[in-house]
Amino acid sequence: MLFDTHVHLNADQYQEDIEEVVVRAQKAGVSRMVVVGFDRLTIDRAMGLIERYDWLYAAIGWHPVDAIDMCDADLAWIEDLALHPKVVAIGETGLDYHWDKSPKDIQKNVFRRQIQLAKKVKLPIVIHNREATQDIVDILKEEGAEEVGGIMHCFSGSAETALECIKMNFYISLGGPVTFKNAKKPKEVAVAVPLDKLLIETDCPYLAPHPYRGKRNEPAYVKFVAEEIAALKECSYEEVAEATMKNAQTLFQID
Repeated sequence: MLFDTHVHLNADQYQEDIEEVVVRAQKAGVSRMVVVGFDRLTIDRAMGLIERYDWLYAAIGWHPVDAIDMCDADLAWIEDLALHPKVVAIGETGLDYHWDKSPKDIQKNVFRRQIQLAKKVKLPIVIHNREATQDIVDILKEEGAEEVGGIMHCFSGSAETALECIKMNFYISLGGPVTFKNAKKPKEVAVAVPLDKLLIETDCPYLAPHPYRGKRNEPAYVKFVAEEIAALKECSYEEVAEATMKNAQTLFQID
């Protein structure tokens, strides 16, 4: 059975056929998922989904691209919702230097506040990183994020950086890009990171794996990620499925 640790079933792309998407995931062997909410609308939808499906869980936080929109009341709301037994992580949060909607200093402040919140509520952190690796590593160290650990979501950095993040109590999560033929870094990461520190995800509806690249992604496709990791690590698909399931259950404290 597979655990997709990062889905956006709360996205507009699924509002018409959510039931069919969920059924296809189950048929593909996906038995657990974490739905990620990153603003008022998507958090609200995520909370609704975890009430509707007993095998879905939620991560809630504020996306760095929209950091400029977050107010104190939003953070207080997230803190209250974090008490729900099926909220298993804070995030996704982090830094995104690709888009320029939110200034870097605001992003960093909102990121630090969410790390502090995660430590307060004793939940792991889901890290979004785009073109900001060194600043993210520095802030994680400065804020003592190792205390709760978390996930380097859809990791796109080097194998060396991945191993540095592992030392800070973070798991490395790989998604669709590891299946792309020319994706050198994710493949190197898959080989270098020990199986007991790896997680799998789709980040659906984005980043669909081969052979669905360019189309809407969905949780059923996480099996292609597991298959590619198994091939790269020269182990069985079952070993990858079992290890990544166990890792996710450990991190999220799910029986």
